[in-house]
Amino acid sequence: MPEYKQFPLADTAEGLTEAEILDWKVKPGDEVTVNQIVVEIETAKAAVELPIPWAGVVTELLVEPGQTVEVGTPILTVDVDPHGTASGSAPAATAAGEANGDEEEMKPLVGYGSKASSAKRRPRKKAGGAPSTPAAPPVAAVATPVQAVEVVKPRQPADDKVADTTPAAYVPLAKPPVRKLAKELGVDLRTVTGSADGGVITREDVYRAAEGATNGAAVSSGPAAATAAQAGSYDPATRERRVPIRGVRKATAQAMVNSAYTAPHVTEFLTVDVTPMMELRDKLRRTPEFADVKLTPLAFAAKAVCLAATRTPDVNAVWDDAAGEIVYKDYVHLGIAAATPRGLVVPKVRDADALSLAELAAAIGELTATARDGKTTPEAMLNGTFTITNVGVFGVDTGTPIINPGESAILALGAIRDMPWVVDGELAVRKVMQLSLSFDHRVVDGQQGSQFLADVGALLADPAMAITY
Repeated sequence: MPEYKQFPLADTAEGLTEAEILDWKVKPGDEVTVNQIVVEIETAKAAVELPIPWAGVVTELLVEPGQTVEVGTPILTVDVDPHGTASGSAPAATAAGEANGDEEEMKPLVGYGSKASSAKRRPRKKAGGAPSTPAAPPVAAVATPVQAVEVVKPRQPADDKVADTTPAAYVPLAKPPVRKLAKELGVDLRTVTGSADGGVITREDVYRAAEGATNGAAVSSGPAAATAAQAGSYDPATRERRVPIRGVRKATAQAMVNSAYTAPHVTEFLTVDVTPMMELRDKLRRTPEFADVKLTPLAFAAKAVCLAATRTPDVNAVWDDAAGEIVYKDYVHLGIAAATPRGLVVPKVRDADALSLAELAAAIGELTATARDGKTTPEAMLNGTFTITNVGVFGVDTGTPIINPGESAILALGAIRDMPWVVDGELAVRKVMQLSLSFDHRVVDGQQGSQFLADVGALLADPAMAITY
């Protein structure tokens, strides 16, 4: 008989308590294989795709896209024995994994949890030279972040062919843009009757449904209404939209508030002539090493930060209030602040201080592209030691950045502009950039912060200075 299991929302990163269902990759009736991606969720840090640990047939989607659920909540039901191949009449498998009296190994989710080691220790030899035999076979460690929740449903008679039309099983017919619009306007597509051929739901159907939900208020179907309803619930009567504070935005806001009211911030500014850096950039672009690399001022700044931190390690340390210690890091996990549709995220370039300029440029390019696509993993945003935010890409000259929690300093890069500058006593037009450094005054004194900022500026103004570090 069919054997049903419910797939609960897994903890994809340490401390995750809830997540929003963004998009289902399967629908009822689909066959799935072990470790197949079935759903995309948004945690407080990033969008994450979850694989399923069993093979079978999807029977029910228990949560709608846009709904936020707690870790451990069942979100999907799968028939793991759709063809009735299970032998015997033993009771179905329990949540702990027992089936037919034997232990059933739960396949680990790809990318999450520790892996069971495949390496075997050589048997130790006894004094006589014969290998010792363990008293009992070792128990294989099964790594899995989820627990199966067993659901046993009565088998329907063979002649019962009535289709399941319950709301949870019904999947409305609508194209992805229409589904997105419905989510933005707070319209449940299961309550909408499609007007297109085959019952397909159109944008006009969604607008009419939204109009009915607001007691007959007119809903414009023009671009202004669509733009205003990018997220949350849109009220056409007041021309306002309300967006729930959750996910990346909620986590970022809380982190910034905690940092601003915990670490005593000091911000210093420096204006730098970066003409030599830009000339070097043009020269390096013509070399084979940088032929396939997007070399940006951000990459030069990243290299300068790593070098300058060797002379002022305080900026790469952190205040541990609980332990009453300052922790100095002998590595630089460099955070790069990236603006994404879901909000600000700060993925890290691991061991950035060990990378060449070309390697740093490539790593930053890959990291920012992944962030903008919403594919940054939660692990990629943990354990940073220093952050760079490039406000210059928005045409902004400078700012007072807030330090990321767990760090002691952050550098903001302003826009590079052609400006009048005095060179060797004469006025010239040069490429000029403003730098701003915020630091935690508990860890970094004014002298140390000033020295670090001056070092970064000197390296950007004259990249040849790098050979002296």
